[in-house]
Amino acid sequence: MKRYKKKVLLPVAGMVVVAGLAACGGNNDESANASNNGTNSNGDLSEERMSVRIMAPSFAPDPVGNDSPALQAIEDYTNMDIELQFVANANYEDRFNVTLASGDLPEIIVAYKDASFISAAEDGAFWDVTDYLDDYENLSGANEVVLNNASINGRQYGIYRSRPLGRNAATINTQWLENLGLEMPTTIEEFHEVLRAFTYDDPNQSGQDDTYGMVVSEWEGPWDQMQVWFGTPNEWGENENGELEPDFMSDEYRDALAFFREMYEEGLVNEDFAIMDSGEWFDPFVSQQAGMVVDVADQANRLQNQITDDYSDDEIIVDVFGGVEGPNGLQIKPTTGYHGVLAISTTSVETEEELRRVLQFLNDLSDEEPQNLSYNGVEGVHHEVNEDGTVDITSQSEGGDLFDREVRDLNQFQVAIPEEKFKLPPQSALQQRADEVMEENMEYVVPNPAEPLVSNTYRERGSQLDNIIDDARIQYIVGQIDESGLDEAVERWLNSGGTEYMQEINEAYQEAQAAQ
Repeated sequence: MKRYKKKVLLPVAGMVVVAGLAACGGNNDESANASNNGTNSNGDLSEERMSVRIMAPSFAPDPVGNDSPALQAIEDYTNMDIELQFVANANYEDRFNVTLASGDLPEIIVAYKDASFISAAEDGAFWDVTDYLDDYENLSGANEVVLNNASINGRQYGIYRSRPLGRNAATINTQWLENLGLEMPTTIEEFHEVLRAFTYDDPNQSGQDDTYGMVVSEWEGPWDQMQVWFGTPNEWGENENGELEPDFMSDEYRDALAFFREMYEEGLVNEDFAIMDSGEWFDPFVSQQAGMVVDVADQANRLQNQITDDYSDDEIIVDVFGGVEGPNGLQIKPTTGYHGVLAISTTSVETEEELRRVLQFLNDLSDEEPQNLSYNGVEGVHHEVNEDGTVDITSQSEGGDLFDREVRDLNQFQVAIPEEKFKLPPQSALQQRADEVMEENMEYVVPNPAEPLVSNTYRERGSQLDNIIDDARIQYIVGQIDESGLDEAVERWLNSGGTEYMQEINEAYQEAQAAQ
């Protein structure tokens, strides 16, 4: 059990709602604030029970209620009274904007780095916690790459909700590799040879021309991943003058596109990829028409399960790899490593003492016990622990909805920093391999130096600019345009706001560099 002692238990309904956005700090009524947040007469909040409201997205049909025993156990561990304000994920963006406009913000709110949140953060609606993180045991272990990605011009306006940074990977049919006497590809040349053999050398030994190398859908993610293998920057990279340029201005980008075009011309990828619905993306792999998918490492387990329902380790016919070596060695495009941040309102958390208490709460949530409560619920109620330390989620068995009602969405306010510590269900050999690949990828991920930088031009015209380049890439791969067509697309991008976008990004980059 935690070190806190319960001194004050205040009803959440007693909390003061302060309308309007205010600058950080700036409390003019310390006594009122103390009365409503459980501070003692000395203003020391470190051991006091405090009330906190949390707004987060929900995915369960019936979101977890405030009477959940798992939530109550988290409250006892962190010495907090928690009022959950779950919003259906499909409506979350709209509700976030409405809540932001109302000024009636909960103490903690899940926020995604879109234009609304960036503007609100810059206007002082949320605490800048950058300089506080090192004071907390768990939060000080935050990943530097993810911190950079989650920041706004280098400053942290929330605690990121961690996700695997090295998650991107490829899934491959190893039964086909065995049939052809091939090894897992480790270089671009071997990658090409595997795709060629999967297409033309009868990998399924059917005697028919019924297979091809890799399936891609209309979603551009696989191209983004693979072009980084060729040494292309992760969205933005520094040129020889130390200035940032978008990836498509690099020579390596053109090399990657030439390879993709060759793949398409040779029939190594499905001809209809540009119009294939993403919902149908994995069907050719599951039906064993295509031998490879470039997506995320944990997709391998899902695909194997579709090939062989409830498979045993002896039935595994797929494997996973992070990427292949290009001219600069192995380079992996990372995910952003997070999914939104837990932002702390400056109107509801008014003083630095209160802020530190909330940060301590978020820090303590990353301890093993609250992580287990958030992901697995209460032992004996929602799950049982096996002898090997794995868990069986008993509250989900036989169609029961107890887990949904009392546990499922509690992980929406988990940050899991510096790492996930909760117990997992029994893992197959393939799931363990996927975890290994995600860990191995961490050594090779290529950060995007422009990820934290803000451009007003991109806020206004980002979709238009992205579409120009994405469309040109597809047109080039399928042979509708040539190198001059790519040049024209870049020129159109520059004239459509790209020049201003680059200028703003580089100004922000220089300011961030100077501030370090």
